[in-house]
Amino acid sequence: MKPVVIRNIERADPHGLDVFGVSTVHEAMGRFGLLKPYMRPIWPGAQIAGPAVTVLAQPGDNWMIHVAVEQCQKGDVLVVGCTADNTDGMFGELLATSLAARGVKGLIIDAGCRDVKALHEMKFPVWSRAVSAKGTVKATLGSVNVPVVCAGVNVHPGDIVVADDDGVVIVPKKLVADVAQKARKRNDDEDGKRKRLASGELGLDMYNMREALAKAGLVYLDRAED
Repeated sequence: MKPVVIRNIERADPHGLDVFGVSTVHEAMGRFGLLKPYMRPIWPGAQIAGPAVTVLAQPGDNWMIHVAVEQCQKGDVLVVGCTADNTDGMFGELLATSLAARGVKGLIIDAGCRDVKALHEMKFPVWSRAVSAKGTVKATLGSVNVPVVCAGVNVHPGDIVVADDDGVVIVPKKLVADVAQKARKRNDDEDGKRKRLASGELGLDMYNMREALAKAGLVYLDRAED
């Protein structure tokens, strides 16, 4: 593929997905789109949602991340995939400062990140494959705003990224409105269940599990048999 930078992309509207957790969105989408669980936040408590600006980078080379900064707009999430497995520290405080100045919400990178303390202090969210102090080069071209594979999931420019302490999920542009509606319904349903469980009701009864458990062969004994 020829190295290319696509300047104009269609960005999906998040439709309020930023108020729902990754688990809720993932379930609402039929359990699709979840990045591999090695993608972890470098500091806890961050929650973001926004359209993806994508980067296809070479392993150990962050040249195209610098190129991508110019293409980012306020509210975007930068998503970086690599052409091969890599854990080098391809992103740190200085790049985060540049992205924050453009209003970027955070970074998802299927490679390494460094300067964790500084990124935590400046409250710039990053989800990465690894934390590594190993530096990188700027030598080989990649592309910006092309479809990429990040941690096992296809990401198109403008897709919605939702990320929190549970991981990262990608919502394709054409599904965002439907997934947001289902996520709202699921969230409302869980609020009701949460109140019932808090009142002392058992999940066994709320979900009507007892009959199914009996049919499956579960036996209750008052004490262990000799």
